[in-house]
Amino acid sequence: MKRPVAVVGVGQTHHASRRSDLSIPGLVREAVDRALADAGLDYGDIDAVVMGKAPDQLEGVMQPEQFLAGALGAHLKPLIRVHTAGSVGASTALAAVTHVASGLFERVLTVAWEKQSEGNAMWALSPNLPFTPPLVAGAGGFFAPYCRAYMTRTGCPPHIGPLVAANARANAARNEYAHLREPMTVEDVLQSPVLWDPIRYLETCPSSDGACALVVASEEQAKKGPRKPAWVKAGYSYAEAMWVPGRDQVSPQAGRLCARKVYEKAGIRNPWKEIQTVEMYVPFAWFEPMWLENLDFCDTGEGWKIVERGEQKMGAHLPVNPSGGVLCTNPIGASGMLRLGEAALQVMERAGEHQVEGVKNALGHAYGGGAQYFAMWLVSDAL
Repeated sequence: MKRPVAVVGVGQTHHASRRSDLSIPGLVREAVDRALADAGLDYGDIDAVVMGKAPDQLEGVMQPEQFLAGALGAHLKPLIRVHTAGSVGASTALAAVTHVASGLFERVLTVAWEKQSEGNAMWALSPNLPFTPPLVAGAGGFFAPYCRAYMTRTGCPPHIGPLVAANARANAARNEYAHLREPMTVEDVLQSPVLWDPIRYLETCPSSDGACALVVASEEQAKKGPRKPAWVKAGYSYAEAMWVPGRDQVSPQAGRLCARKVYEKAGIRNPWKEIQTVEMYVPFAWFEPMWLENLDFCDTGEGWKIVERGEQKMGAHLPVNPSGGVLCTNPIGASGMLRLGEAALQVMERAGEHQVEGVKNALGHAYGGGAQYFAMWLVSDAL
């Protein structure tokens, strides 16, 4: 980056399966108002707006950036939209960071959202494309074979997914904004029906309405703010072709490259020792051990052992998704930005009841499409 950038404001909505009290503009406005208030700023202080959401067909609203310009305070200001499927929230935040790091702008508002109750993502993600095998039903139908492949490759036992799901719910119970906060046990998960082998109902993310907004600023502006900022030490996005022979869809190469580039830029030599918490994109419980390996927190075949030993729980060595993560809150377009925003809150020491003690460095991670898009950043409490 050409110059330092920091997160100075974080805002998110209360998430639910249906926010019938708000329109789409009202939903994004709820998150934006909270982010600006958090930063001690107003709409007039913002130089540009970067927004993102998942595919238009999820809600049937084409080019929403056009009718949302007013609600976002973007009238007569630069406004762009980013789209990288499920990782879009993280990619959008990184685009905003680039706007500031390049020297173009001093303070940029970035927002991502999804109102799943007004669409049908399940069937929008079940296309019958010509000359390609059917993706069966929804994202779970696509990713289930790769979860099964991970189990076969590493010897991961069948209770690991339920352990991840129960822990995520315990974490979400401490997050006032989370969608699913009701406690559940490993036995509850094991008793829930299998939707796509090996993925069970309670190992699956919900459909949520919600939005997230961040304010990012230059060093000079960040130091004027009312609160401790989160410094963006490194942020990258990588992609890879989806239908390439020999592609490793259990541990995609783009994810490994993206993580290593982030660590290199941030000066992280040993992620397991130098990062205190991670918000990773886990829409199905089995992805938590898979991503622990893909993100170089451990060697191949060791991710599920971290879960089995409980080293990813609150109070343990590396709390994963202290907010509850995507397994408990999933407004698709915003889910990636929530991961980055929650990572920022951790180094700002303002994550409330799900704050992890002593966080100096936190990783925010997202993936999208057929695990072909990756976007992540590492934030720190020090410049």
